[in-house]
Amino acid sequence: MQEKFQPLFTPWKIGNVEIKNRIVMTSMGGTSIFGWMEPNHFDQEAANFLLERAKNNVGLILPGIAPIRDILLGKWLYQGKGKFKKLKEFMDEFHKTGCKLFIQLTAGFGRSLAINDIMVKAGHNKALATVLKPILNVDYLTASASNTPNRWEETCYSRPMTKKEIAQIVEAFAKTAKLCMDAGVDGVEIHAVHEGYLLDQFTMKYTNQRTDEYGGSFENRYRFPVEIVQAIKERCGKDFPVSLRYSIVSKTKGFGEGALPGEEYVEVGRDMEESERAAKYLQDAGYDMLNCDNGTYDAWYWAHPAPYMPMNCNLADAEHISKFVDIPVVCAGRMEPEVGAKSIAEGKIDAMGVARPFLADPEWVTKLMNDDLASIRPCICCHNACFNMASYKGGNGVMVGNDQSLFDNAGMARCALNPQTMQSKKYKIVPTSAPKKVAVIGAGIGGMEAARVLALRGHDVEIYEKSDKLGGVFIAAAAPEFKEKDRELLDWYAKEMADLNIKINFNTEVKDVNSLNADKVIVATGAKARKLNVKGIENTIEACEYLLGEKEVGENVIVVGGGLSGCEIALDLYNKGKKPTVVEMKSDLIAVKGVCLANTSYLRDFFALNKVPVYLKTKLKEVTEKGVIVVDENGNEIEIAGDSVIVSAGYVPAPAFKKGSNVYYVGDCNGVGNLRTVIWRAWDVAMKI
Repeated sequence: MQEKFQPLFTPWKIGNVEIKNRIVMTSMGGTSIFGWMEPNHFDQEAANFLLERAKNNVGLILPGIAPIRDILLGKWLYQGKGKFKKLKEFMDEFHKTGCKLFIQLTAGFGRSLAINDIMVKAGHNKALATVLKPILNVDYLTASASNTPNRWEETCYSRPMTKKEIAQIVEAFAKTAKLCMDAGVDGVEIHAVHEGYLLDQFTMKYTNQRTDEYGGSFENRYRFPVEIVQAIKERCGKDFPVSLRYSIVSKTKGFGEGALPGEEYVEVGRDMEESERAAKYLQDAGYDMLNCDNGTYDAWYWAHPAPYMPMNCNLADAEHISKFVDIPVVCAGRMEPEVGAKSIAEGKIDAMGVARPFLADPEWVTKLMNDDLASIRPCICCHNACFNMASYKGGNGVMVGNDQSLFDNAGMARCALNPQTMQSKKYKIVPTSAPKKVAVIGAGIGGMEAARVLALRGHDVEIYEKSDKLGGVFIAAAAPEFKEKDRELLDWYAKEMADLNIKINFNTEVKDVNSLNADKVIVATGAKARKLNVKGIENTIEACEYLLGEKEVGENVIVVGGGLSGCEIALDLYNKGKKPTVVEMKSDLIAVKGVCLANTSYLRDFFALNKVPVYLKTKLKEVTEKGVIVVDENGNEIEIAGDSVIVSAGYVPAPAFKKGSNVYYVGDCNGVGNLRTVIWRAWDVAMKI
């Protein structure tokens, strides 16, 4: 192990519980040991997920949040003792790894609940809400400290939670914590005075306008989380550790308005001055650890960092808050091991929190210990599979609630890059009993992933690539400076191809699949840019031409297309000192299903803060020598001046050959999507051959 990582592998204590190293796998929605979005039970898939990471040298594991009361059917978590018996059996096996485990318990979501279309309708229709109530009690699930707008659909409001409901939740925490303790769990974590969840909504002034003992003064606003830890300590004893998931600073300007790194703003949530007091107050109430980051759902990119956020984005605040407490402080948020190790060695934090990198590579800690960093598959912060809860303005200008499929809502914590994560029954490497010679045409991500899986299964694979590089269109996607993790992923694939001895024929364009002398052929020839039929389009720059540096741009650049690629290009242009303008036909930027609100809200907030002109509901009519002519929603023509015009209007599949009994499509040539669709479909094909 490299010396710079040594501080990560020293023991520490939370209360009387010793942890073998300072790497904490923090909670992720979907990895709850009691399941997620269904009547609670012991979830074997999550158990396998957690155990695999424990065997790979994690010090402390925090499974995904366990709602103290079921989201569906409303059963309390402490009811149904059978699952706690299974938990006891699991803990006996888990502890053989030397890892420790704290169960994370949540009071709920309040106004942060990612309500979907049916829940929005229930919020506006009392009759529908009454029908749904026995199964899905939207009124209770969205109840908050006060009457506040839902983060995902601003016309839906939370009602104030009653004092009776608060008392029931406090009691439920105590009962559940005791059952966890009796099952051999090492501690519990309370979720959360963090990220604008229910308990946090009580602590912050902008979400708490109560006039009873749970509102108003500092002590009243923090009363709910204080009562919870006191009830747990009374039931379980003072030596049973209780951690708190804690957002140091809310980084929030208002409802639906986050503050970007370095921005000067007026904090409406918890500022640093209050946090210094709150951290000590919560410690004195009985909490044994602060598991820290920043933000709220209104500033979601702090707790769920988008790729545009700085590395180690919450570390400076965690180091500061640790000066005000005597209990351990953990920091999460795009943490780099060498940076975390340095902070620990200097006594500024006590441990490094890491979440989604464990989805991409369950063995990354072991690989770090073995000096095999190049083999670590990086997390690229895409959120395409683990947290693809999208929200945007629809055609009527009203926010669309969580536009997420039920499949994804019920199965979070999967990984776009690693289909095996939380899907071990569906995606697995099964050695072939009949090895075949397989030709793969195209060395983009889809082609390389198919080749990789086929090679791991025992097939003889050969790739044919018409260029001299691996990566296909992803080379362009990874070009902006803020896409360093995407570039690491390309390096990872190159190493995988070499380690698996997969033959790659560069500068080779296949003209006839029958000439390949292969049993099976996989076509992974990608997609081509969609052409717009407007006057002057020949004078524009295609998105990939810009990203690859094939064509230069001027000072004032018009980006036609406000999808994810177009917005990332505009961000890249701004970072390079250019003056971008975005033109988009829809009512909002990145108004598509499957792109996480944490990612999209950063881009929207960035453009608003930096006064990047954005024309919505606007269609390109003509490209001129001076810029473009566009038409707005009212039919008015507008001239926008610009030196260059970049078109990012999407792509269409471009398969080089027809499908057949022995010819398969993989990647964007089989339907344009994102890395999740590309990689998962590659597995679907490669597992069948």
